[in-house]
Amino acid sequence: MQISKIYIDQGVADSPYVASILSRLKCPHVTVHNGKDVYNTISSSDDPVQAGKEVLYLTSNRGPFIKKCPGTRSYRCCGYKILHIGTYCTLDCSYCILQTYFHPPVLQLFLNHTDLFNELDTLFSKKTVTRIGTGEFTDSLIWENFTDLSSVLINYFADQSCAVLELKTKTTAIDRLQYIKHNRKTIVSWSLNTEKIIQNEERRTTSLSQRLLAAKQCESWGYPLAFHFDPMIIYKGCEKDYQHVVKELFSHVSQKNIVWISLGTFRFAPHLKPVLKKRFPDSKIIYEEFISGLDGKMRYFKPLRIRLYKQMVSWIKDIAPDVMLYFCMEDDTVWEKTMGFIPSDAGGLSKMLDNSAVNHCGLSDNIFQP
Repeated sequence: MQISKIYIDQGVADSPYVASILSRLKCPHVTVHNGKDVYNTISSSDDPVQAGKEVLYLTSNRGPFIKKCPGTRSYRCCGYKILHIGTYCTLDCSYCILQTYFHPPVLQLFLNHTDLFNELDTLFSKKTVTRIGTGEFTDSLIWENFTDLSSVLINYFADQSCAVLELKTKTTAIDRLQYIKHNRKTIVSWSLNTEKIIQNEERRTTSLSQRLLAAKQCESWGYPLAFHFDPMIIYKGCEKDYQHVVKELFSHVSQKNIVWISLGTFRFAPHLKPVLKKRFPDSKIIYEEFISGLDGKMRYFKPLRIRLYKQMVSWIKDIAPDVMLYFCMEDDTVWEKTMGFIPSDAGGLSKMLDNSAVNHCGLSDNIFQP
């Protein structure tokens, strides 16, 4: 993290977490009485998207910590839940929706952890299988060099039997995960892409080989794993490159230890386009064949998506026929033409993923969502 300044909400100024963070991040800090001061400072920058990555705002979450995944009725959603620990990201991917999702984008870390754990206690008390992760509005592990939150969460999840925590990342910030007694209730997962996309579109992230070596290390520490090929980006020669990624993945980790693999192609809200063009002028990813999807996002034409999906499914299933493989935000037509079935044939996508979590993470066999 390249933090230039820390703003502290007066409501959390006396928190012991603040003192701990300041002792690890040696940079100027100031207490503010109104979060608008932070937002206005970032908004006035020539590049608010970049400015938001360099300023850390320590504050409270004034809404729920546990949220439903913001899916859409038009496409199959996996029933995932989000653990909202903070917002935004210090990594810099050209396609990242967070550049326009927050107005302005601000790197916030929420410190009212008592509220967070109270919500988790309520969730655990329901005794239903739950898949929840911290990697929706941020990268799960970018906070590792100055906060102990991941370690605390892993320990907290280890003591219950109905929920799994997923830590999703493009980093290799795994060192502090080694000696935690996780009881296989935490899945460590990586977003994967081709080396060309990583080098050209995923600034400040780690290479493919570094991610896979980190995954291998976490597997040696007993963690279950997951991987996300999302967004897959179509370009000349991409098929060969994605096939190489699949081969590299299974040469590093055991297919039996993978809880799930997701597939999704590049899609974006129209208002991301001018931001991407300005911040990544050399990027070509928005100049392919797109059509407006049912959710209003721009998507590759369905035949193009299906062609790449068919190849990916074939390459993965040839090596790991039993791995739980699913699409992120696709419709039944795509499922039928690539997988040969639709999720409702197997009880629904949520049920399929819950079953995989039960089988790989040691959840109670008699706990299922109704």
